[in-house]
Amino acid sequence: MERVNENEKEYRGGDSGPKYLFRGPRMEWGIIRFNPNQTLGAHYHNEVEETFFFVAGNPQIIIDGESYRVKEGDAFRISPKEKHDIINDTDQPIRIIFIKTPYLPEDKVNC
Repeated sequence: MERVNENEKEYRGGDSGPKYLFRGPRMEWGIIRFNPNQTLGAHYHNEVEETFFFVAGNPQIIIDGESYRVKEGDAFRISPKEKHDIINDTDQPIRIIFIKTPYLPEDKVNC
């Protein structure tokens, strides 16, 4: 058993970016917070499947070149090799829960 508290973890960028709650041994997951005009950065994974659940905000998600306007409560499962990016083109912060499996931290390929 492992227990964490979100308030005891930090975002990679201080007040934004990913915040990992669990990393390994079989999966990783956490929370992303993007301020207006921040992006995830286009990338894909060779073997990792990534799921995003949009808790707050209405950003764009781009998957293999197709753009979708997100609604709160939307979830997207991204298969390996699918290029994806999240763009907060709104005037409000957004929050996303992400899950990646299997745990392969070196599997990310930037586009």
